[in-house]
Amino acid sequence: ADSLYVSEYFSQSAQKLSFYSWYGNAKLFHFHVPEDTVLLRWLLQASRGKGPECTSMEITVHFRHGAPPVINPLGTRFPANATVRPSYNISITLSSAVQNTTFVNVTTPAAGDWFIAAHLPQAAGRIEVKGFSTPCPYMFQADMFVLRLTDMPVLEPGVPMPHTVVSPAKPLHVKVFVPKHAAGMRFQLSSCVTSEQRACTVRVLLGSITLPQSFQRSLTCTGSTNCSLALESPPWEKWLQIMVESLGTANASVSVEMLASFTVCRPGSTSSFLNFISLNQSQSAPHRPGAAGSSALAAAEAPQNTSGQRSSSCLQSQPVVREDLDVVSVRYRLLNGPSVPVSSLAPTLLLLNLNTGMDSGGSLVVSLLLNKTSVSLANATVAACVSAASPVLSLNATQNCSTAFSQGYPLSVSTSSAEAMLIVLYPQTDDWFLSLQLLCPRAQGGCASAEGRVSVFAYLTPCFNDCGPYGQCSLLRRHGFLYAGCSCKAGWGGWSCTDDSKAQTVGTQNLATLLLTLSNLMFLPAIAVAVYRFYLVEASVYTYTMFFSTFYHACDQPGVAVLCIMDYDTLQYCDFLGSVVSIWVTILCMARLKKILKYVLFVLGTLLIAMSLQLDRRGVWNMMGPCLFALLIMVIAWVHHGAKRRHCYPSSWKRWVFYLLPGITLAFIAISVYAFMETNENYYYTHSIWHVLVACSVAFLLPPRDKHKKPWAWPQKLTCRYQICQNDREELYAVT
Repeated sequence: ADSLYVSEYFSQSAQKLSFYSWYGNAKLFHFHVPEDTVLLRWLLQASRGKGPECTSMEITVHFRHGAPPVINPLGTRFPANATVRPSYNISITLSSAVQNTTFVNVTTPAAGDWFIAAHLPQAAGRIEVKGFSTPCPYMFQADMFVLRLTDMPVLEPGVPMPHTVVSPAKPLHVKVFVPKHAAGMRFQLSSCVTSEQRACTVRVLLGSITLPQSFQRSLTCTGSTNCSLALESPPWEKWLQIMVESLGTANASVSVEMLASFTVCRPGSTSSFLNFISLNQSQSAPHRPGAAGSSALAAAEAPQNTSGQRSSSCLQSQPVVREDLDVVSVRYRLLNGPSVPVSSLAPTLLLLNLNTGMDSGGSLVVSLLLNKTSVSLANATVAACVSAASPVLSLNATQNCSTAFSQGYPLSVSTSSAEAMLIVLYPQTDDWFLSLQLLCPRAQGGCASAEGRVSVFAYLTPCFNDCGPYGQCSLLRRHGFLYAGCSCKAGWGGWSCTDDSKAQTVGTQNLATLLLTLSNLMFLPAIAVAVYRFYLVEASVYTYTMFFSTFYHACDQPGVAVLCIMDYDTLQYCDFLGSVVSIWVTILCMARLKKILKYVLFVLGTLLIAMSLQLDRRGVWNMMGPCLFALLIMVIAWVHHGAKRRHCYPSSWKRWVFYLLPGITLAFIAISVYAFMETNENYYYTHSIWHVLVACSVAFLLPPRDKHKKPWAWPQKLTCRYQICQNDREELYAVT
């Protein structure tokens, strides 16, 4: 009946999309699909602004179950040992329409976490000054509708269950619980009869749909004969959904009988209690004389129990301790040591717990190291498989590393290649298993008694290898979910910043550092001119700017040529403050104000600039505001001087032609380069040109010294026995 179905609606706030340059530009949406969901519908809404700067745009949307989608819009290389499966994605185009609405339907979706990531095309790389241009806002919102059954019938293992499919429009949904250690499952459908007493045709779908890859199994049954399907390694301790739909006429109902049976594998392992005691006693000092002997006894009994159970068990389970280190950082420790025994009779199984819901935002790293001296057969190989939800229990037969509804990640080590590593990017939330088994060459005796030892190192890390020397690992957050991504520098790219196809050479990095730092030495002529003309406060400001700009750019470099004399944020703030204050004092100095008024404006303006930079360091009005206000003061002062003298101010045409016009021209060129020409690729030389032009314009724009002040006369300053005193008012000289 329709009342058995319940619809639910989940929504998240819209996010502003960004052009893609690294994973942090992708906007992530996190949803949770409840159990017994039979239909999932995504409502994707994309919109853009209405301004002239808004053009047609293509939005890419990625979907994945269990973990954030692994995407590669830039086509870069992944780390060498990473196995990547492409994500499922669709494109939404915003052309003439301001808004686009798209629906995506998923029938019988897998329960649990679902993730959506959306982004714009690749970023152009142009460095835009905040406030000079208004970027077009592109918004994206994802809503989720689910339709679930409130009382889905349960198929009990080993008990035949009759059911009726009412019509092709209303399929039958049942579920069965898969127990732990289930090695196989067999589903059987029989007694298929229509209401018209005719031979029926039905289709059975086992399992749920997961993206980007779905391993849902299909079975078509015709007639009343038995129809069955065998599954190896079904997902442990999970509900398996089964859908039966009729392929007959629209008005005919179908009666069927279903039966599910499981083959359970009995594990053989050491006692967890003995291993727990051994672990505690090995980490703490013994308090009684017999404590050390008890620990040694427990460790010695473990391998005996293991070898005694091999003949009657289908797997050997090794106890593993999960140790949480930090956010998205876990280390797995084997209680029996890093080396585990591997045989050909039954696989050795390790459980890697990643089902907390907060582990899918990092990278799972599994490393194997074969002890060559422990392998009794020369040509033997240890096959391994890392899989989620259920382990692979038949490595010696199939070697394809696949379970009933998923594809695992294969590994192998041998005497010729003793090391192997696997990196799983954004592993899905689930129980992960590592299966190891010894494989012997054909027609080689002694395989049943052969054994090897493999050292296993497994851990979860936010970023593999901490993004390397040319990357920065950033922890990202979407509501309460945390995940990590690498931001690459110096032309390096890729998921872990290992792609060097566009990387800068060390020589280019050194050249960039030298240009950006040594170009600040062009402030030395401006400082010399200021000192020569007795503008000592202005010279101090230029010295401050030159110093902090030099060391800020030495610390800001992306490559190996980096020198940080203090905290990066402090250097950046001091550089921005010195740049704006230098422009402020230069324009006020050109205004020719009275000294007391000029210095009051110096101090008051510097305090206001420091406050505004603390609020928004990269805002364009933090620089343009003081510049325009200082220019207004200068124009008023020049008009006042001109009206008082009754001629143009400055009055000398040489001052205009040889100083003011070149200085103003250099300043306008510098602003144009800074605002419109800088990109990520040419930054190191366009910004160096900005340094040179600004410093040169300051040297041209500084006004001449006051007429009553003489140039620096060092011999007169260092005289002894006699001093020449000048009276500016009477212009008389006296010898003392």
